[in-house]
Parts: sequence; structure tokens; C-alpha cells
Amino acid sequence: MAVTSKQIAELAGVSRGTVDRALHNRGRVKPEVAERIRRIADELGYQPHPAGQALVLARREFKFGVYVQSVATPTMQMVLAGAEKAAAELKAFGVTTLIKTYPTIDKAAEMLAVDEFLEAGCQAIALTPVTEPDVVDRINGLSESGIPVVVFNGDLPDSRRLCYVGMDNYVGGQIAGVMMGYMFSDGGKVLPITAHLTNYAHYIRAKGFMEVLQGDFPKVELLPLQACFDNDTFAYEITKTALSEHPDIAGVFSASNGTQGVCRAIEEAGRTGQIRVFTFDDNPKNVEDLKAGRISLLFGQGAEYQGYRPLYILYDYVAKGLSPTESSEYIEPSVVTKYNLREAGRAPVIMR
Repeated sequence: MAVTSKQIAELAGVSRGTVDRALHNRGRVKPEVAERIRRIADELGYQPHPAGQALVLARREFKFGVYVQSVATPTMQMVLAGAEKAAAELKAFGVTTLIKTYPTIDKAAEMLAVDEFLEAGCQAIALTPVTEPDVVDRINGLSESGIPVVVFNGDLPDSRRLCYVGMDNYVGGQIAGVMMGYMFSDGGKVLPITAHLTNYAHYIRAKGFMEVLQGDFPKVELLPLQACFDNDTFAYEITKTALSEHPDIAGVFSASNGTQGVCRAIEEAGRTGQIRVFTFDDNPKNVEDLKAGRISLLFGQGAEYQGYRPLYILYDYVAKGLSPTESSEYIEPSVVTKYNLREAGRAPVIMR
């Protein structure tokens, strides 16, 4: 016999309206009461009637906020496109999405965007997080007040975010490190470059790369890690200086943005094809350099999906009361060469 919301209400000692609000995340319910109601519903195997649920959802309206940083970079343009696609699709389900962007990484801009989302009445937020304690505290505060937050592209694992969508950046760096290590197992100098040392995704990706080389490939000489701040001009100067000081550089690892600057410096030195360049993201500029032989190997991380998926996680949680099955939806990196370019941009593989 099907369990009813009335039975749940009686067992929880609350009204049917409170049960409805708790199970469908509409209206305010004390967290401990909502948790008790959900626990009773799970124990009894409660399932809302599909037809009734569809009718309820069709009559409801939702408002979500999405914040995407670093949109001046080609990869984050792909992430933004994914968010815009999901927002357009969810309009049919009564979801209004406010999308705010910022060209670089800036904590104040992110905090302001969150304030504006709350002022607009957003019930849930998805964002690419700045790696700062204040942002962790803000996410924790939002969670405590009943506003779920999904982070994407970069994680804040110590926060109370509902879910993270993106690559396991440490593992991604390790994969690149193993492949470059085998390439230079007999020795060679490698220059690692990342965008921001204070950005969790950028730093941890470079860390994974360097630790693999240092631990498993002792003959590889790893030069000091440099930061280009998502700037091709800075990456160009870093690479040009390194080449003048170490003309025998064999490989360059570009953990995020700035790869075009790296390729330009190598090309000016007449070393294109001789110095192996590994980088992340199958964005149009990187694909062009891969075709031309300026990049040896690149790793895709499902950039568009990273922007697309968070809105659906929030919709399932807010509208249907469905929590993510995992705290992180990791996207497995894809290895792209000039021989399998047809696979670039394909649907990502999700690691469970």
C-alpha cells in the first residue's frame, strides 16, 4: 500500500503542509524538522505520485543564480555556454535563471553577485568559486539558511556546497604527469606553468603533475612552477625567459590558460615540435594549436557540461527534493591528440 503524506505528517508530528514543504523544498522549515520528515519518508519508501508531482511542478516558478568567473578565457566561454543552454531548457519547467559573469577571478565580484542573487529572490545558486576562506564561509551561510550551492569547474571541498561538478583536478594533473614522465623517462627539463597559485583548481592540477614527476620519474628535472594569471603575454614572457636560461627545455606543462603565449615563445625560438607542450581544455584556440603541431597533447575536461549540469542538480534538489547521489560529479579527463580530434568536445565520462 502506498505511503501518503498524511501518514508521514502523523509520524513526524507536523502538518501535511509542513511535510509538503520539506519534501519539495518550498517555504521555510526548520532544518531538524525537515531532516526528520525526510528520514521518515525514506524509511517508509515514500514516492510522490508522478502525475500529481508533474502537475505541481508545472504550476511552480523557480529562480536560480549562476556566477561564472574568468569568462575572458576561451575555456570559461565554453562553461558559460553550457550554463546558458541549461537555463534555456529549464525555462519550460518554470525556472528563471540569472547569469552573472566576471572577466577574471575576483572575490569581491563574486560576493556582490551572491548578494544580487539573494536580493532577486534566488532559491539556489551555482558558481565557479574563488578559493578564499570568505567564500567558504559565505557558502556555509547560504547552506544554513536553506539556499543550496553547487560549485563547478573548481571545488571548495571544505565548504558545505551541495555538490561539485568538474574534473578531479589533482588526478588530471597526475595523468598529464605520468604521460610526460614516460615521454622523458631518460631525462629532460620540464617547465610547469599555471594560471593562479591561489586558485584551488589551477594549483592542485599543477601539484598533481609535479608530484608524479618528482616521485616516479627522478631523471626528469622539474623547473620551478610559474603563474601567468590567465594571461598569454605573461605566459609568453615566462616561457621566453625560461628558454633563454634553459635552452635545453624538453617539455612545458600549461595547467590552464596562457598556452597561446607559451606556443608563441617556443615558435619564436624555432623549437615548435621539438618542445612538447601539454595543456588542458579542448577549446577552439587549443585545438587550432594542436592541429598545427604547437601543442603535443591536450586534455579535455567537459567544459560545457561543467556549466550545464549544475542547474539540473539544483532543479532536482529544489523542485523534486532529490539530493545528488554523490557529493562530487567528477568528469574523467579526455586525452586529445591531432589523430582523435573528432572526439574533442564529446559528452564527458562521469566518474562515480
